[in-house]
Amino acid sequence: MKKIIIDKNSYELIKDNDNVFNYDEFLDKVTDYFEPFDYIFGDYSYDKLRLKGYYDSNNKKSNNINDIKTLNIYIKDYCAYGAKWFLLKKIK
Repeated sequence: MKKIIIDKNSYELIKDNDNVFNYDEFLDKVTDYFEPFDYIFGDYSYDKLRLKGYYDSNNKKSNNINDIKTLNIYIKDYCAYGAKWFLLKKIK
């Protein structure tokens, strides 16, 4: 898997649907808001990159909206049909 470094955190690109991940575009969009999350999900809607943070299910900060177990629901309900997406996991 591909290793991504953002500030002091390292991430692993664990899923890359349609080989869509673009490091430079991702760096332009990601902020320190995503630092506490265990995962960063990115999808393309109308050719714009959207990012969403998720936690591991056992993380105390996890809830129904940001639990990684709900990712498939988010993809189904909030992403365009056939949308291209990727998932990064924080390396601890």
